[in-house]
Amino acid sequence: MSQIPEDLKYTKEHEWVRILDGDNIRVGITAHAAEQLGDITMVELPREGDEVEKEDEFGSIESVKAVSAVYSPVTGTVTKANEVLEDNPEYINEDPYDEGWLIEVHMTDPGELAELMSASEYEKHIAEAED
Repeated sequence: MSQIPEDLKYTKEHEWVRILDGDNIRVGITAHAAEQLGDITMVELPREGDEVEKEDEFGSIESVKAVSAVYSPVTGTVTKANEVLEDNPEYINEDPYDEGWLIEVHMTDPGELAELMSASEYEKHIAEAED
């Protein structure tokens, strides 16, 4: 199983959240999700200024196996999209927690973070899903 960074929060849909400062977060997909998808060939992301809603689709990731939706872990406004992924979607496979991040969001309700899973809870979630 992939390493699951302890300093991040996780969703059941395999997104991760890194708290940047105050009400700003960075979002990506987990190494587990990237492994399940296989080689990623294309990414569609929202633009800066777009609104995202908790648990709503904000983009998609296309791989050799499938096209998968990506869901927002929080409600807020996109402050940045990782434009490097347009030409280098493979960064998600190679480095999902750093170079392969997807978007940054200014949260409207930071309390939503409390609903996300810790690394140990996410690890248990993966194990239960594989049983």
